[in-house]
Amino acid sequence: MPVAKLLCYVAVMALPPLLILQNIHLTLGTAPLLAGAELAVSPGERLCLVGRNGSGKSTLLKIAAGMIKPDGGSVFVQPGATVRYLPQEPDLSGFPNVLAYVEDGMGPGDDLYRARYLLEQLGMTGEEDTAHLSGGESRRAALARVLAPSPDILLLDEPTNHLDLPAIAWLESELASLRSAMVLISHDRRLLESLSRSIVWLDRGVSRRLERGFSHFEAWRDETLEQEERDRHKLGRKLAMEEDWLRYGVTARRKRNVKRLAGLHSLREQRRQKNGPTGGARLTSADADLSGKLVAVAEDVSLSFGDRPIISHLTTRILRGDRVGIIGANGAGKTTLLSLLTGETQPDSGEIRVGSSLQMVTLDQRRASLDPTKTLADTLTGNHGETVEVNGQSRHVIGYMKDFLFGPEQARTPVGVLSGGERGRVTLAVALAKPSNLLVLDEPTNDLDLETLELLQELLADYPGTVMLVSHDRDFLDRVCTSVINAEGDGKWVEYAGGYSDMLNQRGKPATLTAVEQQSSGRKQQAAATSAPKKLSFRDKHALETLPKRMDQLTGEVAKQRRILDDPKLYIRDRPGFERATQTLQAAEAELATSEERWLELELLREKVEAG
Repeated sequence: MPVAKLLCYVAVMALPPLLILQNIHLTLGTAPLLAGAELAVSPGERLCLVGRNGSGKSTLLKIAAGMIKPDGGSVFVQPGATVRYLPQEPDLSGFPNVLAYVEDGMGPGDDLYRARYLLEQLGMTGEEDTAHLSGGESRRAALARVLAPSPDILLLDEPTNHLDLPAIAWLESELASLRSAMVLISHDRRLLESLSRSIVWLDRGVSRRLERGFSHFEAWRDETLEQEERDRHKLGRKLAMEEDWLRYGVTARRKRNVKRLAGLHSLREQRRQKNGPTGGARLTSADADLSGKLVAVAEDVSLSFGDRPIISHLTTRILRGDRVGIIGANGAGKTTLLSLLTGETQPDSGEIRVGSSLQMVTLDQRRASLDPTKTLADTLTGNHGETVEVNGQSRHVIGYMKDFLFGPEQARTPVGVLSGGERGRVTLAVALAKPSNLLVLDEPTNDLDLETLELLQELLADYPGTVMLVSHDRDFLDRVCTSVINAEGDGKWVEYAGGYSDMLNQRGKPATLTAVEQQSSGRKQQAAATSAPKKLSFRDKHALETLPKRMDQLTGEVAKQRRILDDPKLYIRDRPGFERATQTLQAAEAELATSEERWLELELLREKVEAG
């Protein structure tokens, strides 16, 4: 690092924090949400705040913004520092137009021209009536409001929600150019990888911090959880020894042993606290019979709304097993194209043929189908007892809830009090319990935490049917889609093989990538070119030979434990057995996933070595 840059970096790090949250406690209802969480933001810092849905990320951001008062702890904001908070659901009521709403968030010395400039960049005039805005327009107006003052600290809660791909690319570039400190909550992995320099992980009420960007988060998280598991195992062994002593030794010399008995109770309390929800979700879908080979065929299809062409002379065919992403700017007609391809809407001209034996399930990401007054258990069972039908078999609702990261104590929780991300998981659970061979997903990633998002990607990769989806999540499109259909303008749609990045390459427009993405891509290509080994090590060869057998064993163990958990009465009849089977299943699935990933890496490595 050049000396001047190093001195500048040291100077920034030496500056006192603008915002400090210390030992924050907050209880909602009877359950503690935050139990000692901390957050410190220095000038120019780029933090991403990560954690599962319902872990309190948005709440902690609201405490930092002064909107919620904690039960305990301290909040300090440097005198004179300006803080702007972007909520997930901005409220524009009471303002005659968008420009008035944006200018209302500016201070006496702020440049009013910047408000108009930002609105123009976001595709708005400022004269729009706030009472008739779409979700995307409300989000753009809220972004202009928080960015216009150029504040010292930006607190951004899901800034890419409801934005289309061009707007997301613009926002990423704009945020990268700002000098403001930032705290980001987002499910958009690419945005976090591009912008973050530090990570604050909120887990079971407490916060952990890593001074590295988001690309290092998963490895750090997994290492932390593995260490916790080792500590939990040691604690369990010590607890067993102490309980043995308790059974046979507590009757003698009672007074002298009171301290030891108190220590045992302390161990038990530690065990309860450590046994938080650290496992992963297990998403499964109910599979219907296979559809015909042709799922949907469009022949020279056109559709217009008045004089405006939405789809012009589109010809495409979707085969069984395809994962097709539909992308484009807001208002381009993505949802309309989706309804055309599924036969729900008829074109003005051309022909749409929908395949035979289709059983379609649509993911309702607006969650309009969820009754907020119903409990979580009643929503999943449809008010039919305590079991859920999945793949033609009954499962106890508590076990099915655990697959989606809900604890047994949440069974009687009304859906209306769950967080946005938790309601997203409920929607997934309801949809995936239905038999289907065609999944239609409209913005499926909204509000999902990163772990649930990863598992949804795995589910779609393993799903035996066909998937059609609309999404603005670039990383999700890259990981899931076999092809994308992009809106090119004036009703023209073009299909490209692969995901979002593949589409950019095929269009020959790499300039649409942000500068940060181009630099990251260049670094990855250079690393790949220089790191290929000339031969496999003995350890790698041994792993290649032994891993397939171990994966077969783990697959058998997973199937065995799932058969045990398929018993709908197991939870009531033998709760310890239910817990053991659940833990064994989670451990086997985790080891199987790790083994499969390692085997795949080694296979790719072997191919590279053999290719020279």
